[in-house]
Amino acid sequence: MNDKVVMPLWTMCLFIVVMNTTMFNVSLPTIIQDLQISADLGSWVISSYSIGYALSTVIYSRLSDVVPIRRLLTVGLITLGLASVFGLFAHDFNTLLITRIVQSAGAGAMAGLGLVLASRYVPIERRGAAIAMISAGSAMAFGLGPIFGGVISQYFGWNGLFGITCLVLVVLPVLLRLLPKEQPKPASFDVIGAALTVVNAASLLVAVTTQSLVWLAVGVVSIIVHAWYLKKAKESFINPQLLKMPGYLKLVTIGFCILVLNLGNLFLMPLVLANLFGKSALMIGLFIAPGALLSAFLTRFVGRFIDRYGNLRFLIIGHCILAAVMAAFALNLSVSPVVLLLGYLCFSPAFSATMASLNNEASRVLPRTWIGSGMGLLQLIQFFGGSVSVAVCGLLLHAQRDLAPAKAYEHVYGLLLVVSLCSLGVLLLYRRSYSKSNAGQSIQA
Repeated sequence: MNDKVVMPLWTMCLFIVVMNTTMFNVSLPTIIQDLQISADLGSWVISSYSIGYALSTVIYSRLSDVVPIRRLLTVGLITLGLASVFGLFAHDFNTLLITRIVQSAGAGAMAGLGLVLASRYVPIERRGAAIAMISAGSAMAFGLGPIFGGVISQYFGWNGLFGITCLVLVVLPVLLRLLPKEQPKPASFDVIGAALTVVNAASLLVAVTTQSLVWLAVGVVSIIVHAWYLKKAKESFINPQLLKMPGYLKLVTIGFCILVLNLGNLFLMPLVLANLFGKSALMIGLFIAPGALLSAFLTRFVGRFIDRYGNLRFLIIGHCILAAVMAAFALNLSVSPVVLLLGYLCFSPAFSATMASLNNEASRVLPRTWIGSGMGLLQLIQFFGGSVSVAVCGLLLHAQRDLAPAKAYEHVYGLLLVVSLCSLGVLLLYRRSYSKSNAGQSIQA
């Protein structure tokens, strides 16, 4: 495989898929107004896509151990493209929600299979740069999505946003021609385990969003059943050996926290700019876009530096910047919209570098035979964190509806600051265990 051609093209498709989240972030105030729904209900337009995206990501990644990547990509992009065509004609909340869920079922192919493709076919000396490119594509989509969403929704309405994701149907034939041809592998796919994973994640998200003890009980019971099933199954969907790797579990925790910060911030920023400063959807996009462009520009350097200096250094630097931005938003949010502009100029490159370093570190600690299941589970937990973040932020804003809007937003950003500091703490523990491991290997040598 010519990774110098395939990875940029894959990143472009991933850009479209991830942008499908942030385009709707900007249009969320308009959707809430047009469909006459509450903010916490409107958050489901974002969180339903995120959780479906997360679940389909791990399923595609796990299937890649058995089914050729080309076949999985075909199923994923056709599902996404056809759902997007249907979304052009969605004019009520239920139809919109169903369309977003079906979209997410196909969208996970790009994220899940992208990291598997890079980990499996890109040489290790260039793998950091390839993964950094993928992460930068995601970061750029998170940032440029608002400006695309603002322009499209202002002139074509929010239904026009579905037109962008239809483009994946055009790119699919080109990718299929370039991807390596793999043979199906003689192994079975754990359908029961996959179903239990979906029930685990979906029930817990519904419990958080609806504050339902019933759904919480369903989630807890499903986790207990899944744990029992893992002990009995021979080839389970979730590789139980992954759960015994302390270093890997720390990386999973960090990934969860980082996506909580990113999607929480991208959910809040459009609402702050619209409700505190009266910005239109187009202006919201213009405020967020510079950070994404800077992140894309720095990609070539970030990937090169990760390969040269290692992942841990960039993980720590990125965490410090993310925490500083959250602190600035929690303390000075209502001063000026320029605070948001400058904050995101720092936040977006830091997020991109952090995710690239995290994913590259995970690809290095995982055995080659566990790449599909390990990277898939990592991304599942990451995007589950993002989905929970959006849902919780919506609930917190609804609970503080009697407060001044500026105070409510600052309180939520204060919570995101706590999350960033917790993630930094886990990272320092990981670095400590990593240093001890290297020291032990040196002594043995």
